Amino acid sequence: MDYLYIKSLHIIFITTWFAGLFYIIRLFIYFKEAEEKPELEKKILQKQYQLMSKRLWYIITWPSAILTAIFATWLLILQPEWLKASWMHIKLTFVLALYLYHFSCQHMINQIEKGHLNYSSFALRIWNEVATLILFAIVFLVVLKNSLGWVFGVLGILGVSVLLMLGIKLYKRIRAKKDWNQE
Repeated sequence: MDYLYIKSLHIIFITTWFAGLFYIIRLFIYFKEAEEKPELEKKILQKQYQLMSKRLWYIITWPSAILTAIFATWLLILQPEWLKASWMHIKLTFVLALYLYHFSCQHMINQIEKGHLNYSSFALRIWNEVATLILFAIVFLVVLKNSLGWVFGVLGILGVSVLLMLGIKLYKRIRAKKDWNQE
């Protein structure tokens, strides 16, 4: 198969994998927040979020993670000189971090399948941003490769992450104030 087809498939499955990773955490947040609802509503919502999480995880996210790895390996077989490049070593470190993130989400899926989740919705909102940071780092590395630009990109990501954390805290305060005013 032609190199560009393999690269295209790799990019497609990276995209669907990240889509799954981004959405699964939102479902975890909804599952957790359903705990605060009246019992009947909680039961209905959590059952629905369990089903949605299971389908998303096992039909889209896991297959995409596996196909991403297969096509990445195929690309490295076609372009073995990339393994000599320092940017590729750093990229593969971020990819390893992404798979660790994926496995941590699997741990949360296992908890949800048992009917509970041991994380607060606030912690999950913060955790949701980790995949975003990894995505930024990998894209900067792939596009900028050996230039120092990727370093500034990653430093920029860290700055964005600080802003995201502040935004999450501000959102939490605004939401708490809104909830307080509704009571």
